[in-house]
Amino acid sequence: VCDGKAMIKNADISEEMQQDSVECATQALEKYNIEKDTVAHTKKEFDKKYNPTWHCTVGRNFISYVTHETKHFIYFYLDQVAILLFKSG
Repeated sequence: VCDGKAMIKNADISEEMQQDSVECATQALEKYNIEKDTVAHTKKEFDKKYNPTWHCTVGRNFISYVTHETKHFIYFYLDQVAILLFKSG
């Protein structure tokens, strides 16, 4: 279970969207045991609230290089789990 303490590593996103992304990912991690379900939940919520197309990666060990829309990117940790959320397309 996540204690809700986010460590934001990199963000090009509004303060409000930062809080939303942390809350959304926290809820997803508490609700689902499988990372792909956490991804699906987070992506669906952001597509609904902030218009498509959002992409989400969740895991403990991954490398990424992405192109994103300006002001639509956040990379943070919740406990030991990294979450990358960005809009592109």
